[in-house]
Amino acid sequence: MPLVRIDLNPRYSAEQVQAIADGIHTAIVEVYGIPIRDRFQIINQPTLIIAEDAGLGFERTDGVVMIQIFTQRGRSDETKQALYARISEKLAEVEIAGEDIFIGYVENGPQDWSFGFGVAQYQTGELAVPSA
Repeated sequence: MPLVRIDLNPRYSAEQVQAIADGIHTAIVEVYGIPIRDRFQIINQPTLIIAEDAGLGFERTDGVVMIQIFTQRGRSDETKQALYARISEKLAEVEIAGEDIFIGYVENGPQDWSFGFGVAQYQTGELAVPSA
């Protein structure tokens, strides 16, 4: 159950934001095989995002989409790379250029999640720990 934070510059319309969020979620469902309703997204449109190229030699536009994925540890590097590629493919469908996609991936354990009531449901057994 990834928690996904999506930050976008304010140039995107509500319809575009929805398409971006849907594309990212679809990619995660397809690559990780999670249930379709296992969707937790935070979408933020701050006044400004500055994202340069980290020395890779390309230019980003003001259409940058910054994605942070917080999820359980255990997936292989190959699976993560497949997810990054699929997110890029899905966002290309809504005309987001590859150079404007930035993904940060953060892993943690089952003890690091509470879905409500101040309880770590993976720890209590109320929820099954997702398999990698």
